[in-house]
Amino acid sequence: MSVTIDPAVAACLRGFEPPERLGFGSVMAPVMFRATCQDGVWSSGELRPYAPLALDPAAKVLHYAQSCFEGLKAYRVRGNEVCLFRPERNADRLAHSAERLCMPAVPVSLFMEGVRTVAAYCANLIPASSGESLYLRPILLGTQPDLSVSASNAFEFLVIASPSEAYHTGNMRLWVERQDARAAPGGTGDAKVGGNYAASLRSTAQLKQRGFDQSLWLNPADHRSIDELSGMNFFAVMEGELHTPALNGSILPGVTRDSLIAIARHHGLVVHERAMDIDDVLALVQSGTCSEAFACGTAAIVSPISVLGDGEASYQLHQVPGPVSEMLRGALLDIQEGRAEDRFGWMQRVEAVSLDD
Repeated sequence: MSVTIDPAVAACLRGFEPPERLGFGSVMAPVMFRATCQDGVWSSGELRPYAPLALDPAAKVLHYAQSCFEGLKAYRVRGNEVCLFRPERNADRLAHSAERLCMPAVPVSLFMEGVRTVAAYCANLIPASSGESLYLRPILLGTQPDLSVSASNAFEFLVIASPSEAYHTGNMRLWVERQDARAAPGGTGDAKVGGNYAASLRSTAQLKQRGFDQSLWLNPADHRSIDELSGMNFFAVMEGELHTPALNGSILPGVTRDSLIAIARHHGLVVHERAMDIDDVLALVQSGTCSEAFACGTAAIVSPISVLGDGEASYQLHQVPGPVSEMLRGALLDIQEGRAEDRFGWMQRVEAVSLDD
C-alpha cells in the first residue's frame, strides 16, 4: 500500500500555530490519516486535512457502538529525531478489540503506515518539554447505514493526533467504585472500546463532586478484586515489592503497564501479578505496609496516588510520590525521550517530512 498525500496538507501544517498551553487532547493537529474497508477489502491510506466526518445517521457505529481505538505517542528524541514507542503493541491490541466487536483487523502494515505518516508530517508539532509528546489516536468505526442488529460491512480507519501535555499531572485521589461496573465477565473489559469508557462516566461525575480524580474499578464478578482505573492500570508497592492486578479478561493490557513491569524487573524489583482484594489493600495502606501506589497509562505516564476513598473513609498513602514510582517514571521517560539506552528495542524511528521539499 502507498499513502496518498492531499495537496492541501502542507498548507494546513504551515499555517498551524499551537497555543502556548496544550492541555491533553484538546489541540488537534490539522491533518489526519484515513483508509476504508468495504466487504473485507482495504483501500490505501490518505493523509488529508483534519475535518469532520460525513456519517449516515443510520451508521452502525452510532447505534450499536462498533468502534474501537488506540492511544500511542511520538516523541522528540535527541533534539530533532522522531520516534514512536512500541507501536506494534497498539496494532496488535487494536486487532484484538476489532475481533471482539466483529470488525476486520486493520492490517499491521496499514496501521503502521497511518501512525508513521501522521508522526512524520507532524514532526514540528511534537513538544520539546519532558513529559510532553504528540499523542496519536487510531480509530476504527463501523459505518454501514443499516438499522439491523448485525455487524457492519463498511469501516473507516482514522489516525488523528494531538500535541499534548501529560493527561494528569500531580497526585491522584482515587474513589473505590463499589456500585457500578465498567465491564462484565466475558465482555469487553480487555478491549479498548468506547462502551467501556461510556460505562465509567457516571462514576466519574459522582466522584468529582466528592473531590476525587478517578474511579478504582473492582472486578465485576466479585466486586472485591481490583481491576483498574477508567483509563489506567493500578500498581502498589508493598515492602519494596511491586504488585499489580493480573490480567483477567476485564483489565486492558496496558502498553505502559507491560513496559513498567519489564523496567522494574530489569532494576531487580520483585513484581507480583496477582488478584488484589481491595479490603486487604486498604488495610495494608492504613498500616503502612503498602507504602505507595500509582496509576499508569500512555496518556498519564505514571501518576502517584495520594488517597484512596471508600465510602466515608479515606486512606492516605505514606509516600507520595514514592521512590519506586519516581524511579519507574524516570526510567521510562529516559528511554522514550532518548536519554537512556533503549535496551528493550521499544523505540521506532520515523523520518520527519520537510514541508519545504
